[in-house]
Amino acid sequence: QVQLVESGGRLVQAGGSLRLSCAPSGGTVGSYAMGWFRQASEKEREFVAAISWSGGNTYYADSVNGRFTISRDSAKNTVYLQMNSLKPEDTAVYYCAAASVYRDYLLRNSQNYAYWGQGTQVTVSS
Repeated sequence: QVQLVESGGRLVQAGGSLRLSCAPSGGTVGSYAMGWFRQASEKEREFVAAISWSGGNTYYADSVNGRFTISRDSAKNTVYLQMNSLKPEDTAVYYCAAASVYRDYLLRNSQNYAYWGQGTQVTVSS
C-alpha cells in the first residue's frame, strides 16, 4: 500500500511557473511508474504526464507538451511536475498516482493506476 501526498499547488498568474511534488507518506514509489492527472471543475479527470519506473521514459498530453516536465528523484522518493508558461486552462486539481502496470503504453489511462493522492489545487489567473 502506497499513500501519496501532493504539494505545491497555489494561485499563480498566467505565464508563471509552479512545481508540484508527490511523495509517499508510507512506502516507496521507486518501483512504480508514476503519473500526473488533473480534473477541472465539471470536467473529467485527464492525463497530464507519466514517467516510467526507471525515469528513462516520459509521456505528456498534447496540451502540456513542451511546457510541463515530469521527473523523479529516487534518493528523495519524490516525483515532480514542473509547470511553465501556465495558462488559465491549466486550472484544475492535480493528482499524482502510482501505476499498477509496467507497460509504458498503458500509462495514459487512469484505470491503470492503483494508488492516488488527495490532489492539490492549481489556479491560474488571467
